Amino acid sequence: MGAFKAYDFRGVFGKDFDLDTVYKFGFFLPSLLHADKVLVGRDMRVSTPAIFEALAKGITDAGADVYDMELTTTPMVYYFTAQHHFDASVMITASHNPKDHNGLKVSKTGALPVGYDTGLGEIERHILAGDPIVPATNKGKIVLHPVKDEYLAFQAKYRHDLSNLNIVMDCSNGMASILVKDIFGDQPLYMFDTLDGTFPNHEANPLEPNNVEALQQKVREVKADIGVIFDGDADRVMFVDEHGDFIAPDLMIAVLGHYFIEEKGYQGKVIQDIRTSKSVAEYIEKMGREVEIWRVGRAYAALKLREIDGAFGGEFAGHYYFRDFFYSDSAMIASQVLLHVFSEMKRKGVSVSQLIKQIKQYANSGEINFTIQNKKEAMEAVKEHFCNIEKPVKIMDFDGYRIEFADWWFNIRPSNTEPYLRLLMEARTEVMLQEKLEEMRRVLDQYSNEPMNQ
Repeated sequence: MGAFKAYDFRGVFGKDFDLDTVYKFGFFLPSLLHADKVLVGRDMRVSTPAIFEALAKGITDAGADVYDMELTTTPMVYYFTAQHHFDASVMITASHNPKDHNGLKVSKTGALPVGYDTGLGEIERHILAGDPIVPATNKGKIVLHPVKDEYLAFQAKYRHDLSNLNIVMDCSNGMASILVKDIFGDQPLYMFDTLDGTFPNHEANPLEPNNVEALQQKVREVKADIGVIFDGDADRVMFVDEHGDFIAPDLMIAVLGHYFIEEKGYQGKVIQDIRTSKSVAEYIEKMGREVEIWRVGRAYAALKLREIDGAFGGEFAGHYYFRDFFYSDSAMIASQVLLHVFSEMKRKGVSVSQLIKQIKQYANSGEINFTIQNKKEAMEAVKEHFCNIEKPVKIMDFDGYRIEFADWWFNIRPSNTEPYLRLLMEARTEVMLQEKLEEMRRVLDQYSNEPMNQ
């Protein structure tokens, strides 16, 4: 089935999945997670109300109760799954995907993520096998479960005086809109802060450059210190500096160290994904902490952070994970903490761009996509080619390959959700980066006739 992915259930509504599939998903979920009550949150997409009804009917027909949070951010679902001791929860959202998409993010006890290998695959097998749907004699009920006030009280512990910062904040017409004014007050200049599942201003994916253009223009226009942009379900946040230049989200992991390590003295490792800039580990290590590199995606990152009892971590795509948030990701915690660091830096005379310049020590290609059918063969060819020319310092072989040399490195990995082989490369100088990229193109050209897209 097209909607079952490595991390969640997601696709084009009406094409990759329908309401009957959602109903069956809901029916099989309680027994999978041994739950007699299921917490459900939802975003503002046009298809969400119908999906909620089908999901809730499946859950209640299975004999479990639905605790309806109504409109929420995804991190709110994580928080209350753990805080209120639910053994199963679902967030109805397609996150940053276009308006015709939707999906289901599932968590279990302690807000642990449920991916394809940890349960979603079993639900898919039940559906594909046509396993019988026999409604329970004692059907479950739907219970309204309002949580906003409690969540705001929790978020207040990260509130700081940001009065010296001129902030522009783009909510992408997504779920961040229900929280930002309660958390940040009237200080920021807000953009696109009304809920609208048609995304009339831009899609809710801040990693796409065109979706950040309005924020960049406004930052320059009002001479702001920093711009902030959330994705559709507010589990990711990204930033532009005072010049309107986009900041690579992985570099913000290093910025978080100023708060959690230097200010708060947190012990434990810091986690990053396999695509993260080498600048981050070098910066964190100067603060006296070790960095653990792991696989991409919450289904892996949250589990790894819990396993090592890490202090915090983050990903190239703008997810930031926190020990104090049940090892889950929260854009609201990240934005409050990062803005606090930038506020303190401004008091010392250091601008946002100046701090980022201190962190960034490598020329970076950004993530580049190749359309290649035989991904494994192409990856092996890349590994063999470069390792025969130069002795690697380190080879990591999970989530594709991350191969590090003395002055440069690359990660090449197959996409879990799209037909791409993804490449990211860094080098000490821009000249070296371009040379290595051209050499990489020559190797991969043997496996693809498609142009390279960045």
